[in-house]
Amino acid sequence: MKIDEKKCPQNHRCPSISVCPVGAITQKGHGLPQIDESLCTKCERCVKYCPRKAITN
Repeated sequence: MKIDEKKCPQNHRCPSISVCPVGAITQKGHGLPQIDESLCTKCERCVKYCPRKAITN
């Protein structure tokens, strides 16, 4: 999974964090969210949920 920093506004808490079933998405403050590939199961819930379509597989 990848996060496109040009599409991600980075001015709020990432809403996709709450839909990740394994806690693979983290964010420091309002910075660019990070996806821990070692935890990610590629379920794509975050891809479908991201309102800005900033997360892709």
